[in-house]
Amino acid sequence: MTVTDHSQQLITVAAQAAADKLAHNIIAFDVSEVLSITDAFLIASANNDRQVRAIAEEIEDQLREKLDVKPVRREGEREGRWILLDYLDIVVHVQHSEERSFYSLDRLWKDCPELPLPEDALASRNRPDAHTDAAGNAVAPAVAPADDFGKPEDRF
Repeated sequence: MTVTDHSQQLITVAAQAAADKLAHNIIAFDVSEVLSITDAFLIASANNDRQVRAIAEEIEDQLREKLDVKPVRREGEREGRWILLDYLDIVVHVQHSEERSFYSLDRLWKDCPELPLPEDALASRNRPDAHTDAAGNAVAPAVAPADDFGKPEDRF
């Protein structure tokens, strides 16, 4: 069994909506072979709670406007660290970068085939502000230097 055309359509719209709100490391997996409850997972991350909420809201808005669908379940909004949107055919996970690194859903589902995504969503994996390790897993950002003016003796 593979992802249905309808599920792929949902993934495409949701991934583009996430990319429009500058989500990082957007990836979709075809989980239809290993799960009977859904066809696909979409995973996206953000660096702060406000952006997690904004991404989830944009995904909901775009899926409602373009495909006339609403999630049957939404979880995690109060904390804003991990919002799950369940559309039955697909499940969307919008995670804070720290949660994504800790729970590592990418590693859990890595044996499942990746689904095609819009170019903007694929580009989210290479954003300078997307923090990933060599395997592509989200990691906490490195601490930035205090300033970018160089050494004190070089300033004048």
